[in-house]
Amino acid sequence: MVTSFRLGSTLLLAGFGGFMAMAASTPAHAELRVCNETANLVSLALGYRADRGWMSEGWWQAPPGDCRTLYQGDLQRRFYYLYAVDDIGGGAWDGQVFMCTRDETFTIFGVEDCLARGYERTGFFEIDTQNRSDWTLQLTENEGVPSVVGPDLGEDLEDPAFLVDAPPSSTPDNTDTQ
Repeated sequence: MVTSFRLGSTLLLAGFGGFMAMAASTPAHAELRVCNETANLVSLALGYRADRGWMSEGWWQAPPGDCRTLYQGDLQRRFYYLYAVDDIGGGAWDGQVFMCTRDETFTIFGVEDCLARGYERTGFFEIDTQNRSDWTLQLTENEGVPSVVGPDLGEDLEDPAFLVDAPPSSTPDNTDTQ
C-alpha cells in the first residue's frame, strides 16, 4: 500500500502497489512505512490506539529518497495517525486529530491534557489502511493525480483520496498558478 502526500496544500493521494516489483523478489513482511520523496530531511511522529489506549511516538528522521518503518509487524488497527515536518523547508503534513508530542524523542500514552502534562498538542492526519496488514506511505512535494492501484498490480479499488485542510482552489484543474 502506498499513499502520497503533497506538502503545501496537504493534498493526500492514496494508492496501493508501490514497491510491488521489489516485494515479488523479497520475502513479505508487514509494517507501516513512510517514504520521503522530498528534497529535504523530514521528521515523523506516529499515533495509534494501543492496548493501553492512545499512544504517540516520535521522532523518526527520513532523509530525502529514504523510507522509515514506523510500525513493525502486522498492522493491528485500520487507522493510524501521522505528523511529519520538513526540517529544512519548515512545512508540515498535519491534520485535525490532536495528539501529544514533544521536541525530544518520545512515547506518550494518552491524548488528553497535552499542555497540562508538559507536552505539545499537535495535529496529526489520519491514515486509513483499509484493514491491510502492510502499508507504505509516500510524502511528496510534487503535483500529483489521485490514483489507487490494488495489491494485484491493476486491481482498481475505491479511491480513498481526500483533502485535509486544503485551501479552496482558485483554478478548475487544481494546479498551482505560481
